[in-house]
Amino acid sequence: MLSQVRNINILKTAIFLGLLATLGGCSTWFTGDFEEPQVQLTKVEVVKARLLEQEFLLRFRIRNPNDRSLPVRGLAYTVHLNDIKLASGESSLWATIPAHASEVYEVPVHTNLWRHMKYIVRLLEKPDQPIRYRLEGEVKTGLMFGRRVHIANNGEIIPGDFIPE
Repeated sequence: MLSQVRNINILKTAIFLGLLATLGGCSTWFTGDFEEPQVQLTKVEVVKARLLEQEFLLRFRIRNPNDRSLPVRGLAYTVHLNDIKLASGESSLWATIPAHASEVYEVPVHTNLWRHMKYIVRLLEKPDQPIRYRLEGEVKTGLMFGRRVHIANNGEIIPGDFIPE
């Protein structure tokens, strides 16, 4: 009986020390030292394009400007091409980005652009004309005490760069 109580006390102490050790990495979340990560949509790759379903691979670059590694727990996103909603969803990626580094993450997306087909065909008739894109969402960071970082990027893509000759 005494050995069971001792084992339980050792287990409680180990758990407490483990939790205490993880809080050191969270100190930047509460001070002014934390800089928000930058998220960019670097590429939209067409995997499959069927009549009623399109499959894309979105590539995001997440840059950590902080002096400590950055745990990332997820990414919620919405991508628009001009005024058309291309895709939205949530990725449950779990990763740690080293200090002052960046990582590229690929997120598979399934969508149905059938109702926008005429508009998309009109856009593709001029492959040298840029198409605006807009990325909005949030990155979930941290472990125990998380933070949600809002992201919003705009840019342009040229369809002719992606159409094989």
